[in-house]
Amino acid sequence: MSERSPAAPGAAGAAAAGPGVIDLLGLLAYARLVAFFRLADDAELAPTLASKGALADLAAAEHANYRRLHDRLAELGADPESAMEPFVVPLDAWHARTEPQSWLESLVKAYVGDGIADDFYGKLAELCDEQTQELVRGTLVDSGRAEFVAAQVRAAIADDPRLAGRLSLWARRLVGEALSQAQSVAARRPELAALLGAGARGTAKDADSGADGAEAAEAADLAAVSRMFADLTEGHTARLEAMGLNT
Repeated sequence: MSERSPAAPGAAGAAAAGPGVIDLLGLLAYARLVAFFRLADDAELAPTLASKGALADLAAAEHANYRRLHDRLAELGADPESAMEPFVVPLDAWHARTEPQSWLESLVKAYVGDGIADDFYGKLAELCDEQTQELVRGTLVDSGRAEFVAAQVRAAIADDPRLAGRLSLWARRLVGEALSQAQSVAARRPELAALLGAGARGTAKDADSGADGAEAAEAADLAAVSRMFADLTEGHTARLEAMGLNT
């Protein structure tokens, strides 16, 4: 049985924005909130004052992004906390499965794991209304994360080349877990899958109607999700190369 999007009944603003927007903004808002806490924790573990300050700045940027998404959900007539709630368990489970064992692993996770997730959010936003696209793009701005993490990891590998193999394995694990988790979230929230499968959904409905047409449309949505996830691996390769890790 499919789940209903939070706050959809009576939310004229959300309806005008299009299906799936509340789910997307709720998912992204919770992701940004968790990223804020994780980066703040990483700042405490950083080995130098410079790195502590850099991570604190990144954490502050994530909190600002969270507030923008939270406020937009309220503008659309949705309860922000209700919109985020469906994603608490799956995102917390992803973080529990990918708990870093060192400061360097936490940096790689912040860059690789969050990076591929942000690519996913960006792909979804491309199929939303223009205002949603602009908001999501603004919250996915890197804020210097790529340069900071790549420099830290490269410096660590230069000091100890043995780290390259271990961190490369860690990065590959993160991507596999991230793709699996994103697919699971999309499958559980049909309106998110429908954003990606909008074209295929229309084709399926034209070809058939009624229950068979609806089933074909849902299958087409999930197929579109799978194709998109295959495309996300290209950005992952570029991130590994930036850190000096093996693909």
